Amino acid sequence: MTDIVCPACSAVNRVPPDKPAKAAKCGKCRAALFDGHPVPLTASSYGKHLERNSIPVLVDFWADWCGPCKTMAPEFEKAARAMEPDVRFAKLDTEDAQQIAGANAIRSIPTMILFRNGREIARESGAMPAGRIVQWVRGALQG
Repeated sequence: MTDIVCPACSAVNRVPPDKPAKAAKCGKCRAALFDGHPVPLTASSYGKHLERNSIPVLVDFWADWCGPCKTMAPEFEKAARAMEPDVRFAKLDTEDAQQIAGANAIRSIPTMILFRNGREIARESGAMPAGRIVQWVRGALQG
């Protein structure tokens, strides 16, 4: 079974291995578990998504005032569409969640951190095109 946190209601869903995760819906709210868009995280949903998803979670730490963050946003979304349901893509606004940004030692944005089982396994700062994001994530998951 694969545990997937719903992007809409944050309920934890158990997806059987014989069911395609890309087509799965939340058992609580019926929302699609994967829709090709990064999940917007808040201070209250951040921990649950990192700790309860069985799949790796890539978090883009960003801010609305950051030009490179705005440039990378559509590229991050393209990468999400390419990698779901193997990796959960999420975004955390560092202005709204300053304590989490501080706890993760975010010094520049955009910064992407790849988590597996709630633990950081890779980090990269700076805007990247979608293909480079996918390549970086695949390399980090293999290494």
